[in-house]
Amino acid sequence: MAPSTLLSSLKALRLRPVVPDEAQAHLRRLPIRRGPVNIARQVMLRSANLGLTAAYRLYRADPLLWRFTARNYHPALERFAQLNAWMICQHASLDVPAYQDYLARTGYRFSWWDLTSYTPTSKDEYVRRYEEAPRCWRGRIDVAGTVVDESSGSSGTPFNWMRSKQELDTVHKNVAGYVTMLFGEENLFCINAFSMGAWATGTNTGQAMAKIAMVKNTGPDLEKILDTLRHFGPGFTYLITAYPPFLKHLADRLDAAGEEFADFRLNGFVGGEAMTEGLRDHLERRFHRVYAGYGASDLTIGMGGETDLSVTLRRELISNPDFRERVLGEEETRIPMVFQYNPLETFLETTEDDELVVTINSAAVMSPRLRYNIGDEARLLTFPEMVELTADFPDLVPRLKRAYRHQRMKLPFLLLFGRSDSTISYMGANIYPVDVQNGLYRDPEVARLIESFQIELQQTGDLEHRPALHVQLRDPEFFPDAALADGARERLAETIATGVLEHLASVSRDVAESLEEDPSAAELLVHVHPWRSGPFTDDVSRRKIKNVYLRRSEG
Repeated sequence: MAPSTLLSSLKALRLRPVVPDEAQAHLRRLPIRRGPVNIARQVMLRSANLGLTAAYRLYRADPLLWRFTARNYHPALERFAQLNAWMICQHASLDVPAYQDYLARTGYRFSWWDLTSYTPTSKDEYVRRYEEAPRCWRGRIDVAGTVVDESSGSSGTPFNWMRSKQELDTVHKNVAGYVTMLFGEENLFCINAFSMGAWATGTNTGQAMAKIAMVKNTGPDLEKILDTLRHFGPGFTYLITAYPPFLKHLADRLDAAGEEFADFRLNGFVGGEAMTEGLRDHLERRFHRVYAGYGASDLTIGMGGETDLSVTLRRELISNPDFRERVLGEEETRIPMVFQYNPLETFLETTEDDELVVTINSAAVMSPRLRYNIGDEARLLTFPEMVELTADFPDLVPRLKRAYRHQRMKLPFLLLFGRSDSTISYMGANIYPVDVQNGLYRDPEVARLIESFQIELQQTGDLEHRPALHVQLRDPEFFPDAALADGARERLAETIATGVLEHLASVSRDVAESLEEDPSAAELLVHVHPWRSGPFTDDVSRRKIKNVYLRRSEG
């Protein structure tokens, strides 16, 4: 490749070649806080942090060691994990130029062992304000072996997330250890149906699975997956990794094939969005077991994962109102996903508003994630807290004990409600109200009829989830044209669906790629409601200063 072509490609990715003199000039422009240097403290912290990273590397050396560590986790290690998170933040305050500057701007003062003294970071307050190199250790990008993942923001502008070779190796070993705990590693064949574009999930899943299984990266292509099953036959234990809606499409396609694949042992692993228990039940008519994982492009994949124990807890939250009230509170009707996670790898906290704050406890992360508020709403439970909460439910305890025997993980629990920024995730793409609004209002003749809108993920009759858009028409007393008959509302719904999808595809690469890879992603449900009817009958948004754009779905 010619040098000019390489430079153009790098600019297209919004990355700049790191030239030492140029990088140093940029660092000098940062108003880095200067003060007395405690050499002994710096040496101690750097040595301890690097030593812990090396120690963690040992238990990832083999999936067997990973499983042993996860199964023998003790709640007392929570304090050790918090200490490690503090050391990561302090190490970064010394050796990451952007973080040093960020702390200086936010009034940071050093305090021994106090993790909360470090100002939380976020995409808006930290990532957008600093270029890639200053957010790395010593202000340098390790070019060789680094892979760039991409995610799309609310404006459609792509965010690039760099992961070094050492960091990716860590991620892949963690995922491999977790998967072998769920499915074993004997004769395992992974068919990776995640999108294989620039997103983190697809490429990293394929590389992680290659450590423990034979892998074919088909992407979300139903016929290619069926051809693969036919070619290799029923002699393998298959693991299909995919977004939940696509796995549903595959299950339905297998049903249509009759008995052709009856002798195949199929398992499923999903991510990228929430999955209902109704969908899991439907999938497990065709798949032996189906689990979900939790991750994010901002941070890493494999931050948390389902186990039989966490699934049993979630099912009880749905079926037992008394248990749900005990765990979630009297007013909470939403059902979160329930994962188990390892604080030694990713230390989690929640804010007063129940937003999730994450610190990745490894110096191997080239651009460290430091008390990073990802914008997900969540709650945390330790293993002993879970035991205490369930003690008063004698019918539940035996079922939990049976579920625990399968994976035997004593890791704490992450109860995840989803995005707190009025976003919904579908087929790996984030849908933002501002983009829906732009799609709605791009046709003036349509816009003048619309009072307000809300978006949600809605379960259809066949157990699939689809993004649903509820549109409220204007008050016909003042806007007579908004008094539409049923047929006119149906035609308006079709027009709105076309306009919104076209706009989403034009501003979000994630949405555009979803539409290209899986036509079902274009199935946007649009419901047009007369003034103050349907979900707008008792419209709480009228009692708020700001509009409510996200409609919460139960279960």
